[in-house]
Amino acid sequence: MDLLCVGLNHHTAPVEVRELFAVAPSKLGEAASELCQKTGVPEAVVISTCNRTEMYVVGGQQTIVRLQELLGGAEHCYHSEKMDAAVHLCRVASGLDSMVLGETEIFGQVKDAYRAAWEAGATGGVLNRLFQKTFSIGKKVRSETGIQEGATSIGNVAVDLAEKIFGHLKDSEVMILGAGEMSRVTAQSLQSRGARSIFVANRSYDRALDLARLMNGQAVRFDDWQQVLAQVDVVIGSTGAPHTIVQKSDVEAVRRKRKYRPLFFIDIAVPRDIDPAVAEIEEVYLYDIDTLEQIANEARTQRARQIELCEQMIREELQKAALPGLGA
Repeated sequence: MDLLCVGLNHHTAPVEVRELFAVAPSKLGEAASELCQKTGVPEAVVISTCNRTEMYVVGGQQTIVRLQELLGGAEHCYHSEKMDAAVHLCRVASGLDSMVLGETEIFGQVKDAYRAAWEAGATGGVLNRLFQKTFSIGKKVRSETGIQEGATSIGNVAVDLAEKIFGHLKDSEVMILGAGEMSRVTAQSLQSRGARSIFVANRSYDRALDLARLMNGQAVRFDDWQQVLAQVDVVIGSTGAPHTIVQKSDVEAVRRKRKYRPLFFIDIAVPRDIDPAVAEIEEVYLYDIDTLEQIANEARTQRARQIELCEQMIREELQKAALPGLGA
């Protein structure tokens, strides 16, 4: 049996497709375990981020079709096998396959996905050794190349976009929906650009308080975010909710109170937090995570020369490791 990878990402599927197959972080272990049960494979790890959903398993050729079916068919899927699948995983963990080249969040997300699968009893000798080696290679790539130079966070890119739209953020008021890692990075970037006020709304009010204190901002109970909408200039959505949070009617309700001032939504959540219909309102501007690729590509071009060096390092390290499941 060989190492197999089947997935879809921002290269192959738009956000409206990716969000259909997104798996919440708390469900990754359960998803890996169910994958073993549904397909009969002995080992599985499921990785799901805002940019991708990928399944790594140990199986035969017939397994590929079944995995593609679980991701809606082959139209938006890619797959790789043996050494190519291992290289792909290392590229993902190293930030080489991200929308923002060299992004830092993905390394932790891959670690969390593996840990969840391991705790669920869904991994074995092949994937355990592969992922441990992947983390070692990822650390080496990041420390010995220039792949992380420049903005390497989706959150930072989102703030870049807000700044380009506004001209500056010094006098702006910002509300962040969600208090996870992506929200923290985004809030720190906002703070560094001089945003006047930062409001944090989260379903767990304690987590909202923690992030707000860290940012010298203000926590908002999740049921009250609509009231804050009347005064802010920028809203960044980054919750883990399985459905949209902000509806067109929410914005319509505060337009007059806002005196029809411009309102910018940046949605970095998958599934999306902001209903696309919000963009139909005249003074409202909505950008989802796919839009961020335009800015990300600028950083990618600047650091593209590092990709070849990183990929050479990955292949050399995998070949030296002689891991099972990768073929001859």
